[in-house]
Amino acid sequence: MGRKQRLKQGDPATLDEFKKSQKGSAKKRKARDLGDSNDAQPPKKSKPQNGRAETVKSKGAKGKGKAKEVDIDEDSDEQWGGIAIDDTQYLDAITKFDFEEDDQGDPDPDADAIMDDENDDFLSGGPVHQLEFSDDSDAGLDDGDDFLKGASDEDGSDVESDDSDGPITAKNMERKSRALDRKAAREAEMDIEEAQAATGPQDEEEGGGIAFFDLPTAEDLEQEKEAGGLPPDELQKRIQDNAKVLKDFKTLAATGRSRSEHVEQLLQDIASYYGYNEFLTEKLFNLFSVSEAIEFFEANEVPRPVTIRANTLRTRRRDLAQALINRGVTLEPVGKWSNVGLQVFESTVPIGATPEYLAGHYMLQAASSFLPVIALAPESNERILDMASAPGGKATYISALMRNTGIVFANDSNKARTKSLTANVHRMGCKNVVVCNYDGREFPKVIGGFDRVLLDSPCSGTGVISKDPSVKLSKSEKDFQLLGDLQRQLILCAIDSINPESKTGGYVTYSTCSVTVDENEAVVDYALRKRPNVELVDTGIGFGVDGFTNYREKKFSKDMHLTKRFYPHVHNMDGFFVAKFKVNKPTRKKDVQKSAEVEAEEENAVVEPGPLTGFDAEEDQAIIDKWERQHVLKTKGIKIRPKANAAPKGSPAVTAH
Repeated sequence: MGRKQRLKQGDPATLDEFKKSQKGSAKKRKARDLGDSNDAQPPKKSKPQNGRAETVKSKGAKGKGKAKEVDIDEDSDEQWGGIAIDDTQYLDAITKFDFEEDDQGDPDPDADAIMDDENDDFLSGGPVHQLEFSDDSDAGLDDGDDFLKGASDEDGSDVESDDSDGPITAKNMERKSRALDRKAAREAEMDIEEAQAATGPQDEEEGGGIAFFDLPTAEDLEQEKEAGGLPPDELQKRIQDNAKVLKDFKTLAATGRSRSEHVEQLLQDIASYYGYNEFLTEKLFNLFSVSEAIEFFEANEVPRPVTIRANTLRTRRRDLAQALINRGVTLEPVGKWSNVGLQVFESTVPIGATPEYLAGHYMLQAASSFLPVIALAPESNERILDMASAPGGKATYISALMRNTGIVFANDSNKARTKSLTANVHRMGCKNVVVCNYDGREFPKVIGGFDRVLLDSPCSGTGVISKDPSVKLSKSEKDFQLLGDLQRQLILCAIDSINPESKTGGYVTYSTCSVTVDENEAVVDYALRKRPNVELVDTGIGFGVDGFTNYREKKFSKDMHLTKRFYPHVHNMDGFFVAKFKVNKPTRKKDVQKSAEVEAEEENAVVEPGPLTGFDAEEDQAIIDKWERQHVLKTKGIKIRPKANAAPKGSPAVTAH
């Protein structure tokens, strides 16, 4: 029985029972007072607060000292049933004056009020743990004060609260994270202890660590192949055990086994379990640590949340959410980083066929597709180009942010896809969008002078494997080479399409739905080297992982940390990459010279700066004039036809090319 339950007042007694109890209690109180008077003096008429304070103080000083034994008869047991002996003595002390006054027949008219106030003050005057109640529920606590003040466990962290299984909030997030770290550390220690118990101690001369996991031999692998492979649960267990060994290789690796052997076996198991080809498995595995790579592959097996974007040209997000809730849709805002996104959990109606969808109030759009437009940050009355816009999610978002002002060129090289693009533009009520069908590499010649350009480049799709599992087996090294060449051409064309003198813009946003370095950082670094008047700027996105400044043997620009990466296992959205460029007005001499140095470095050629002048010898002047003239003709595209006999001076034979 708890403390509150014991002190809880029961049902009131009847009038007859009350009179009988009063008569019996009065006689027993007098007898008890006479017995107590032999040992203690009668209490003085002083303020009860002082007597009570002294009592509490003495009890606090004694700590857990044994209470005095007090004789309590059956009647008092009935009256104070369930209260411990030391508690009864204490209550008798603070109520003794009231009983004496009643016995003397001269009660204090304010005694009841004083006692009521005192009792309230007594319970609220200090912490509850100062009251030494003897309760069975507290029997297991060595020190109640330490427990209530907040104990600390061995590593110095706070004790977990009772809401450990409750929802994660900003207040308990850090505590829960520490608890998970401690749990993981305990599990790792238990794994090591189990391995030690299973294998026994090893000699120091043998080297190696504890044989936590044994790699399969060539014979074992051959038997597995003949049997059609391991069952999925056993294969998954081997992947997890191998990953634990690689995480702490020095301690858990078996004797005579190298790290490369463990990695090779892990790659084979991942490819077999998740259904990737070996090339793509290794390419994706090298992007992460061992444990994070397993999380990435696992996240690709889970579909991403369904998200929609409210069309601010036709409605507000709050009104749209209320309308969909009334139709039986369970949703919530996608996050603080977006003021138009909604995440759908359940729907009793097809989310792509509601009256609100048909009226253009929202667009079915992945959360990751919001990011390039947020980075582009279009403003009203600008000229903007979306180089690869189908099916129109980003183009219509740009139009909504511009509030149907300015002009948006929504281009796509696939003519068949422009049909869905046009349909979405009309449905969403975008009146400033022009749909066109050109190869993106033609745009500097077709039309230029844009304030901002968005290039969501064609890519391998390694960030959207959960939507398109065919990527697991269809991509090869040749595909990445071809895509890389196309992306390099497109990003240079996007930069050249910008008006560097734009007062409000001059920005290019490059994005892909891929996580590989070849399609992201390598392309961005190529653009920075080819266009010296371009620099990376902050994307304006408040979350995400910074881009790689170096990867394996490759080193990129020091500003590559301004780019952002997004992963399915970290951000619960499609894998994505976003970079933002600022195109400045070029200074011709400096930029041309720097560009020439970059090209010469790529071709392993030596370039001597400055014109071919400075020779005063007359005998060398003819040769100098000849080579300068040939250089001018070559830059104009005129090819010089070689002849067997030397042509007269100043009249070389040429043909147009």
